[in-house]
Amino acid sequence: MNYHDFIKDVLEQASEIANDKFGKVTGTTKGGDSNQILTEADLAIGNLIIEKIKKEYPDYNIIDEEAGSIDKKSEFTWVIDPIDGTSNFAQGVPTYGIMIGLLNDGMPIAGGIALPYFKKICFAEKGKGAYCNDKRLYVTTENKLIKTLVAYGVDADHKNPVNTFAETKFLAELMLSITNHRTSNSVFDVLMLIEARYGGVLNRTSKIWDNVAPQIIIEEAGGLYTDFFGKPIDYSNPLSKITTNYTFCAASPVLHKQLQEIIHRQ
Repeated sequence: MNYHDFIKDVLEQASEIANDKFGKVTGTTKGGDSNQILTEADLAIGNLIIEKIKKEYPDYNIIDEEAGSIDKKSEFTWVIDPIDGTSNFAQGVPTYGIMIGLLNDGMPIAGGIALPYFKKICFAEKGKGAYCNDKRLYVTTENKLIKTLVAYGVDADHKNPVNTFAETKFLAELMLSITNHRTSNSVFDVLMLIEARYGGVLNRTSKIWDNVAPQIIIEEAGGLYTDFFGKPIDYSNPLSKITTNYTFCAASPVLHKQLQEIIHRQ
């Protein structure tokens, strides 16, 4: 099965699980971190995708947010986020999604995202464009940041409050340079970017599974996807990076440059 058909099939089945459990489950915190929530839906969806990969691509590595890693000594690695925006999901807020991306020697080559509540599945493969429900998508053609909405996801850092104060200071600077700040702090913001509704999406606290699928989809929609400071994102030896913190800045090339100017002023 080709990557498109496999990812679409997996995301359709995973969406059925999410829709069935949405509004019916509660979350528990992981590791005492109130920002990290787990529900039974995360586990059910993760198990489904892992089993599908084992059957269709038995020689590929796997990284799953909840299950950890499966090392097959392969140059290919599937990276899974069973529910992105679990805090939203657990509270019955529909801005959550499911993500699966594929790395080849540390480079994103395919990926898909599902937003079950909105009945949308997006897919991209290297060099073949980005699609949502089979419609080709592109990032905005607006060239002035001040005329756009931008998503900047921020979670409170209770252990190091100084980080939160620093982020909110940057957020104030950002808000004065855009039309307005809008964020779900989930893959929903990625959808808004590739549908040309948002001008950019930024985050300074994420993991590898938050990035692989969005990166290939945004790039194939004509956007740039870098770390927060404009440098390439490093996915080399991905199985060793499960605990690594990732940052990202995603936008059209012209808006990405303007966002970087704001970031580097700070």
